[in-house]
Amino acid sequence: MPHFLVLLLLPFAWLYAGVMAVRNWLYDKGLKSSFAFETPVISVGNLRVGGTGKTPHVAWLVAELRTHGAKLAILSRGYGRSTKGFRLADTAVTAATIGDEPLQHYQDFGGQIPVAVAEDRRAGLTLLLAARPDLTTVVLDDAYQHRRVRPALSILLTEQQRPFYTDYVLPAGRLRESRAGARRADAVIVTKCADMLSSAQREEITRQIRRYARPNVPVLFSTYAYGEPVALGSLKKPPGTDIVLLTGIARPEPLRAYLAAAGYRIGHHARYGDHHAFSAADVAAVAAQLQPGQCVFTTQKDAVRLLEPGLRTAVAQLPVFYIPITVQFLADDATRLRQLLSPYFQPQAVV
Repeated sequence: MPHFLVLLLLPFAWLYAGVMAVRNWLYDKGLKSSFAFETPVISVGNLRVGGTGKTPHVAWLVAELRTHGAKLAILSRGYGRSTKGFRLADTAVTAATIGDEPLQHYQDFGGQIPVAVAEDRRAGLTLLLAARPDLTTVVLDDAYQHRRVRPALSILLTEQQRPFYTDYVLPAGRLRESRAGARRADAVIVTKCADMLSSAQREEITRQIRRYARPNVPVLFSTYAYGEPVALGSLKKPPGTDIVLLTGIARPEPLRAYLAAAGYRIGHHARYGDHHAFSAADVAAVAAQLQPGQCVFTTQKDAVRLLEPGLRTAVAQLPVFYIPITVQFLADDATRLRQLLSPYFQPQAVV
């Protein structure tokens, strides 16, 4: 955003930040109720609107907790869905009925992890725990500002390239609340980091974060690992390195950078807004861009929406592939995060 426009919008940002500050003060002082569930709740979220990597980090946490015996579920708002209220995922759900990210989680774990959605996370947790009383942990996706639930552990995500401590509150910037909101975090993960981020750079970022977070809060650093293209359509393997890129995510820049470094040439980028509901016309427009020998690359989150019932047949006829993403931590930060999670591990049965 141009600097002059930021200055113009700052008074509105201060007003919005003030409203959020009063709201948070009421919760902090107990004047608005915040409920802690007996079943531990781990919240993952951010201060900024969109694009910090919540989905792969939630997947990492779930996989790690499962490895250590936890019986857990994921609860999300289900942003972009056409339904309302609480809904527990089953084999009949689609991105339209529960949202693309919850559906991705449900599919990634083969339906073995309960995935639910609810705008009101407190009501959703109550219904989820009633339906699954065997749960030992619930991971709340994108619930950092949902103060009606008091999590046992709150993890704040921020991008290396767009850290919260350089941003402003809406509408002058992209923060949902002021930088002071970082004080609620029990750990901060700096996401999408460069692989070779130096120790000096990590120390400086940590110093900046601790200007707003609590003293000595763990500051961890993660990066993305990109997997081999996975076929959605007619081809099982990309025919070459010339591609059309299709995205409906907040921040496609890291993917573009990876593809360029991996030797792919992007002939056309069909870029849509985050959680865009693809239409048959969108698919046809992308197909029209394809040249001989080219294929379409997209993200896993976008692939979930491209496989909606009304689009599946058209997509199956195209050479479409998604690039899977997993989280990797720098230095010894995976070990540090496991130590933070260890109270939520379950004792393994002795065979």
